[in-house]
Amino acid sequence: MDLATYAVTAVLLEGRSLRSVAASTGRSKSWVARHVALYKEGGAEALTPKKRGPITAANRTAAPVEDVIVAMRKELSDQGYDAGARTIRYHLSQLGDSVPALSTIHRVLHRRGFVTPQPQKRPRSSWARFESDLPNETWQTDMTHWQLAGDEHVEIVNFIDDHSRAVLCSSVVKVAKAADVVRLFFATAALYGFPQSVLSDNGAIYTSTYRDSHSGLEIDLALLGIIFKHGKPYHPQTQGKVERYHQTLKKWLRKQPEAASIDELQRQIDGFVRYYNEVRPHQARDTPPMHAWRTRDKAVPSLAGQKLLAKTRVRHDRVDDTGAVTLRYRRKLHHISLGRRYRGQRIIILMADLDVRVINVDGELLRHFTLNPSKNYQPRKDDLL
Repeated sequence: MDLATYAVTAVLLEGRSLRSVAASTGRSKSWVARHVALYKEGGAEALTPKKRGPITAANRTAAPVEDVIVAMRKELSDQGYDAGARTIRYHLSQLGDSVPALSTIHRVLHRRGFVTPQPQKRPRSSWARFESDLPNETWQTDMTHWQLAGDEHVEIVNFIDDHSRAVLCSSVVKVAKAADVVRLFFATAALYGFPQSVLSDNGAIYTSTYRDSHSGLEIDLALLGIIFKHGKPYHPQTQGKVERYHQTLKKWLRKQPEAASIDELQRQIDGFVRYYNEVRPHQARDTPPMHAWRTRDKAVPSLAGQKLLAKTRVRHDRVDDTGAVTLRYRRKLHHISLGRRYRGQRIIILMADLDVRVINVDGELLRHFTLNPSKNYQPRKDDLL
């Protein structure tokens, strides 16, 4: 029983005086009299405290603005894109009008029933998070599964920049093999430069350590001086950024017509990657990922004193019986002399424009010279060692 009901009961049913009831409840005589009058006029419901202030808050978001927020939410959701408050705010800012605050958009979505209450989660302060300081400092890579029309199974290999979250490669293959990963890595590096390190899970296409061997990518990265890191088994959170991209990509794909072929699916993914990189603001950055990738200095690995840039060509070869290897420059074949003592050895050629370095599998520099395009044969007297 609340205090007002008690006071009214004491006066009307017990017959106590207003002064006596006021003294026993710690209220004023006028307070007791007012509630007795309210009860006589409207009954018990009249004793319920009414909300003070205006019926509609003066600072409440205008209905037309709420309608625009809701319409943007529905449009993004129907297309399979992220439709959170941050993404909605970014898209509204592109329209040129005044943009509501992030908290305002979230309140509108909650009031309109678009936000489902979630159980209490661990506080963000308890998360163990890491992030590279620069683009190309670390690439995360992983493979995920998808089905074409007719339940045909395919796989998607992805490379994500850890710092910017930019999707550098998202390629569909029939069955992902170790050779596919190597091919896609070098194709991606040709566009964006080589990373200082790569992070993956322990899948067979990435590592053969559990078979006391080495995968193709492990060998090539080691030869290039690029660190190859692997997460703990059964702990996908280590590769959380690329795993999260898988969820975002598949959510969008489920809203699209089923692709009938690998080529069709690749076209769909290419379109999504353009949106993901250039339009959609990533929640960790509040800006499109590729903008974050372009506007920062890039981490650059080096090998034998030469920085591995995007323009650096990397070629694997074996020294022939004459102690030479061949190198093609602008469709012309050149013969590079190394010496008979190296015949049969596997080597790596690093070429940045006309600057050429030849190293062995142990990273030892065998030759360093400037290619002379006018000569078919490059003798050792031209060395810069």
